[in-house]
Amino acid sequence: MKKAFTLAEVLVTLGIIGVVSAMTVPALLQNHQRKSYVTQIHKVYNELQQAALQYMTDKNAVNLVEAGLTNDINAVDAFMKTYFRVVKECGSEPTETGCVAQEYKKLTGRTITPFNVSVDYRAYVIASGAVIALISEGDHLQVHVDINGQKGPNIAGRDLFAFHVYKNGVIDDHVSGGGLPPFTREQREDSYNTWCNSSTPSWYGCLGKLINDNWEMTY
Repeated sequence: MKKAFTLAEVLVTLGIIGVVSAMTVPALLQNHQRKSYVTQIHKVYNELQQAALQYMTDKNAVNLVEAGLTNDINAVDAFMKTYFRVVKECGSEPTETGCVAQEYKKLTGRTITPFNVSVDYRAYVIASGAVIALISEGDHLQVHVDINGQKGPNIAGRDLFAFHVYKNGVIDDHVSGGGLPPFTREQREDSYNTWCNSSTPSWYGCLGKLINDNWEMTY
């Protein structure tokens, strides 16, 4: 007599497989999505870093202040159009021009409006689909990046990041105490806890956390 599985045994096995899948598939998808976010922001980070250093070289300047980039919004415009393939100019109101979402949230769920800035700045959509907004602040550039424009999840620390390009051409997060980067692990962790993973309206600190954790989204 040949042995075979009974219908009840097959149904129990399928049920177990279904439960395991329900428990593991969402986690796998979430992990894949986080890796995708990190890959995209890392790409923008590298391109912007290389462009800043090349700009200093091309201007034969010792830093970005001497090169005239950090205190002239028109220089910022020329910088973006020279070193990036800009597919759309969003001006100083990227929300109104349809480049970014109307509303964003933080990891804590707080609603923020990152692209409604009262100062003069410029925003651009580049070839990858990322939106880069730059603000000249005298001795550095403040940068806001949405790696996928209007697409979700529109959450700071996921597809939205804020950081600085410092006068020495190095990109790093905003930290307390000032100075020039690269910053210490402790300084970046402090920024993450103070701004990125908190109820404050600021969303600095998320990029520094990625740098600290070797470009892994562990939060």
